[in-house]
Amino acid sequence: MTRLRAGLVLLGALALVAAFADVAGDPYRITLSAQLPVPPSPDHLLGTDHAGRDTLARLVHGARVSLGVGISAALVQVSIGLALGVAAGFFGGLLDAAVTLVCEILLSFPLLLLLLAVQGVLDRTTLVSTMLVIGLTRWADTSPLVRAEALRVRALPYVEASRALGNPLPNCLSPALVATTFGVGSAILLESALSFLGFGAPEPTASWGLLMADGFQDVLGPNARILILLPGLLIFVSVSAFNLIGDGLREVLDPRAQGAVEPSAFITSDQNRALSPAPMAGGCEPEPATYSVPEPK
Repeated sequence: MTRLRAGLVLLGALALVAAFADVAGDPYRITLSAQLPVPPSPDHLLGTDHAGRDTLARLVHGARVSLGVGISAALVQVSIGLALGVAAGFFGGLLDAAVTLVCEILLSFPLLLLLLAVQGVLDRTTLVSTMLVIGLTRWADTSPLVRAEALRVRALPYVEASRALGNPLPNCLSPALVATTFGVGSAILLESALSFLGFGAPEPTASWGLLMADGFQDVLGPNARILILLPGLLIFVSVSAFNLIGDGLREVLDPRAQGAVEPSAFITSDQNRALSPAPMAGGCEPEPATYSVPEPK
């Protein structure tokens, strides 16, 4: 629960920054000056980039871009992965084999190279195309998790009842919910990487990846450290927030963490052999082994 609370606090802070981003000013307004980029000053607390746009305003508005792309891409990823994973796990047969084969093909490619190849085919990259490309190529991460959960629970009595009612989907939502939170953090990182390489958000979008790219264009400039370090720090905080939430949800939704499963159910086969009574000579009946199981915390 500690991780979940920490992640929610970080996410709440980012959400507030994104909600009140307009207070920081217009991220696209250009300041005309004889010296560009403008160093930090009372008018521009963090200076400007090489085009004269306020760095603080672009940093704050970048939270909207990153959260929007990350959440949208994760929803596309989980929606496709959940539907295909449930169908493959519950129906099996050719559908299961086809979904598994496609997942293996997608997972066999290096992810960033696959995204670069798909984005390179497009005439012009946009935020929508970036979100769709990430979501349509990442569903293979979610589908095997949901499929494995569907295979585990499909023979349980309450799932048989759900199948009779035609609604087995809620029984497989736990891994999909956890995958969604991890997917948002991963999508934020991928969008920043694509934008940094010039295959993501187009200019002049206020993207953290583009800000870092501006900083690397003029490494010796007065604002280079600000343009590189601050967007990188915000990316780190955003990804960490969703990863902490994912870890916390996984602990909350795990029945073993809740004490819902008896500890004796987790005794291994080696432990069972060690605890089993050994046969005695002379046909005497062995005394039953006694042992105690620690109480669940």
